[in-house]
Amino acid sequence: MRPDRDFFFRLADAARAETLPRFRSGLSVVNKEKAGFDPVTEGDQAAEIAIRKLIEAEFPTHGILGEEHENIRMDSDHLWVIDPIDGTRAFISGVPVWGTLIGFQEKGRSVMGLMEQPFTGERYYADGERSWYFGPDGERQNAVRDCGSLENAILFTTSPHLFKDWEVERFEAVQDKVKLFRYGVDCYAYCLLAAGHIDLVIETVLKPYDVGALIPIIEQAGGVITTWDGGRPEAGGSIIAAGSRAVHAEAMDMLKRG
Repeated sequence: MRPDRDFFFRLADAARAETLPRFRSGLSVVNKEKAGFDPVTEGDQAAEIAIRKLIEAEFPTHGILGEEHENIRMDSDHLWVIDPIDGTRAFISGVPVWGTLIGFQEKGRSVMGLMEQPFTGERYYADGERSWYFGPDGERQNAVRDCGSLENAILFTTSPHLFKDWEVERFEAVQDKVKLFRYGVDCYAYCLLAAGHIDLVIETVLKPYDVGALIPIIEQAGGVITTWDGGRPEAGGSIIAAGSRAVHAEAMDMLKRG
C-alpha cells in the first residue's frame, strides 16, 4: 500500500521543525569536500534523521536513500529518496529557494513526491496520479504550460558553472535560443515548471536524491523529465525537464553530444 498525503505531510512537518528555526540563524557550516565547497549543516542532518525515524516506524520494510545518512534496504521494491535541504548553499545564504525533497519509488520508478519550502509555506505534492500545490494562496492542481517552441521558453538552471567540457557549449546554445533565462533556484525551479510558470530546467551532476521527489511532481502535472539522452531520470546525472514534449525534444536535440 502506498503512503497517503497525511503521512507525507507528517514527514514535511518533522523536517520543518528542524530546518526552519535554523534558517537565517547564523548556524555553523561544514564543508564535505576537500577540493571544493559542498556544505552541510546540522539542519540537513537533523531533518533527515526526523524523516527517517517516522518512515522506519510506519514502513519498517521500506528502503531509504538519503543524502546525509547511510542508505538502507536498497533492494526493497519500495524506496524513499530524501534530500532534507536541497539547495544548502541557498539555505546558508538566507535565500528561500531551498526545499525539503521526499520521494517515493516503486520498483525503481518515482511515483510520489513532495517538495516543501518552509519559509514561504509552500508544498508541491504528487499523489501518484496528480500534482498539487498547497500554499499561502490556496490549494490547486498543478498543470504545466505549453509555450509552443524553445524561442518562447523561460529556462532555469541552478548554476551555469556546473556544466563542464562539452556540456558548456551545448547548454549555452539552448540558453541563447530561449526568451529568458534565470539562475540559482535549485529544486524550486522544477516546481515552478510543474505549476506552469516556467518552461524548461536543464541541469547536470545531479544525484538521485536531488531529483527523486521532483520527477512525479512534474510528470503528474503533464510535464516531461528525462536525462539528456532521453532516459529515465531516477539515477540523476544530466537532467532536462520541460512543460511540453515539443520543447523538451527541441532542447534535447541541441544538448546531444556531437
